[in-house]
Amino acid sequence: MQVIYWDKNNPGKVDALAKQSFDNGVYKKVYRIMQEVAKRGDPAIRRFTKEFDGIDIPPKRMRVSQGDVNRAYEKIDVQFVTVLNRLIENVRRYYKKEIKKSYRIKSKDGSIVGKKYTPLERVGIYIPGGQAPLVSTIYMTAVPAQVAGVKEIVMVTPPDREAGYINPYLLVVADLLGIKEIYKIGGAQAIAALTFGTKTIKKVDKVAGPGNQYVTEAKRQAYGFVDIDMTAGPSEVAIIADRYADPNIITCDLLSQAEHVGGVAVLITYSKKIVEQVRKRVENGYIIVVKNLDEAVAVANEIAPEHLEILTQNPKRMLNKIKNAGAIFLGAYSPAVIGDYVAGPSHVLPTGGTAKYFSPLSVSDFIKSSQYIYYTREALLRSRDDIRKMTDIEGLILHRLSVEARFPEIEKNIKENKGDSNV
Repeated sequence: MQVIYWDKNNPGKVDALAKQSFDNGVYKKVYRIMQEVAKRGDPAIRRFTKEFDGIDIPPKRMRVSQGDVNRAYEKIDVQFVTVLNRLIENVRRYYKKEIKKSYRIKSKDGSIVGKKYTPLERVGIYIPGGQAPLVSTIYMTAVPAQVAGVKEIVMVTPPDREAGYINPYLLVVADLLGIKEIYKIGGAQAIAALTFGTKTIKKVDKVAGPGNQYVTEAKRQAYGFVDIDMTAGPSEVAIIADRYADPNIITCDLLSQAEHVGGVAVLITYSKKIVEQVRKRVENGYIIVVKNLDEAVAVANEIAPEHLEILTQNPKRMLNKIKNAGAIFLGAYSPAVIGDYVAGPSHVLPTGGTAKYFSPLSVSDFIKSSQYIYYTREALLRSRDDIRKMTDIEGLILHRLSVEARFPEIEKNIKENKGDSNV
């Protein structure tokens, strides 16, 4: 592991850990894919799937059939269903607490202002496949959407490169969650299909879920045509450790990120002993040496990691000091892996320093709001002079006239009074 000594007056090396990179080559490739799918639809998806995944899937075979789902149950461990239902319930219970309620404010003059929340109608979720099909990402992404009230959830995931099938565990999870629309497509072309729609795949309102650099760039380019959850990159873990932390636990938690392609592991500590012990055991990653726990917090807030573990004697005392992190794990018995699978909060988290302004996936991501306003005649009359002053300042006379048109008798009296004063 590379050792970096923190200097609050010169934090350049640490700042670099928190930055998202921009790859112009990836941008251009994804732009071409997005443009082609937007123009040509299904034929473009077929061509790119063959080009990148090495398998030819005609449009009529893109959608997973019910027969495929039924056969998937025959290929899984029967105990998986019991475990899965328990994990789904953990996620559902957590997100039910987040449901927003519409509200309104009524004034004495009868005017009402309020806000109403409405779930999105159709959402697309991207589930990575490849060497490690992320089964857990399905329920970590779909359940918040279902709790929000989304009626249509469509899933896309890359097919197996040899046989063109979808991992049976992915299909079973989707089926148990009631997701009936599943497509065997992945990469930027899948994001493009969800964004623009094709003859086979209907356009969605929002795209959610993690993916590789091409999927992430496709989501970035899709934003504006549809909404997205975030631009999530490689997995990250940062660990704040004091001198009492167990180096074996630290080592295991850092190494867990090596299972993800491009995973980033960072240890923040003031303990020289822990630095030497962990440095010998973990090959890749960074150790940031600080003077005390206050500096450790400052470093963590600068990095804004996806996962932040606090392995100190009193981890709860540090919670309110952490401003930037996707998920915070407190204490020796709260490894990041519990957030990946069982705790309840979604593991779809901001990465690459974006936890400074992005939040974890939640029910709110699948709900939009509308403001509503009701004014009585009395209420509008009371606001008339204020509107007149504001429109005069901004020079928007027709805005003012839209109010005055509702009170022709007042305008008539004003004109008559002006006429009398000129006599």
